[in-house]
Amino acid sequence: MAARAYWKGQIRIALVSIPVEIYPATQSGAQISFRQIHEPSGKRIKYEKVVPGVGPVDHDEIIKGFEYEKDSYVLLDQDEIDAVKLESKKTLMLTRFVDAHEIDVLYYEKPYYVVPADDLAEEAYVVLREALRKTKKVGVGQLAVRGSEHLISLKPCGNGLVLETLRYADEVKKAQSYFEDIDDIKPDKELLNLAEKLIEEKSAPFDPEEYQDRYVDALQKLIAKKRKAGGKKVLEDVEDSTDESGNVIDLMAALKKSVAEKDGGKKPSAKKSRSRKAS
Repeated sequence: MAARAYWKGQIRIALVSIPVEIYPATQSGAQISFRQIHEPSGKRIKYEKVVPGVGPVDHDEIIKGFEYEKDSYVLLDQDEIDAVKLESKKTLMLTRFVDAHEIDVLYYEKPYYVVPADDLAEEAYVVLREALRKTKKVGVGQLAVRGSEHLISLKPCGNGLVLETLRYADEVKKAQSYFEDIDDIKPDKELLNLAEKLIEEKSAPFDPEEYQDRYVDALQKLIAKKRKAGGKKVLEDVEDSTDESGNVIDLMAALKKSVAEKDGGKKPSAKKSRSRKAS
């Protein structure tokens, strides 16, 4: 396998150990990278490591320090940090198995492919994969890598296993403070039926190939135009699809129109629609 492993070690369940290798399942998409430029000279701005009263310093003179109070630090060499012993540096211990729906989507962070390290590990790997699939459970444990210990989940994916790093509880904001002002009201039955019909009409299997980063495409076009214009200022006209004509939205009429368009341009029902104030 040409890719470089993100982590090598073993999955352990009780007394069973399975040597595995973990590889990133994602990669960075197309991006536009900007540099900070000194406009009068057109040259790139650079940054130096500087100590007040000392001036620029060499990279070799820099170590890590923890500020335990204002301007007071505990200094640590990288060797001291690397020597911190955690069993999860080389062993991924699955300590619990839970139903997949028990892990809220807010906790999921980043996926990785898990593969057996060699042919000898393959049998135990397949047994674990199929046991998780049949019980419909997700393994949960902790894994230390690159200076931090991650909470993780492990589940079947096709012919293999996928590990996903999870956020810890203190990293997820509670939803209650954001949703507590939303009134507990029952939606209008006709409005709800129209919304359900619209969702059904637009339902289809998810295909990530249908989507692309349109902002990156627009920036690339802007850069090409500016180069063609010899550096002169170029402002793109952007159509704003947001309706700012007023605060009242005729939700019934909008839903009926959307459903009618999906049905091939049929006229919406003549039944009187009701207006609702936008929240």
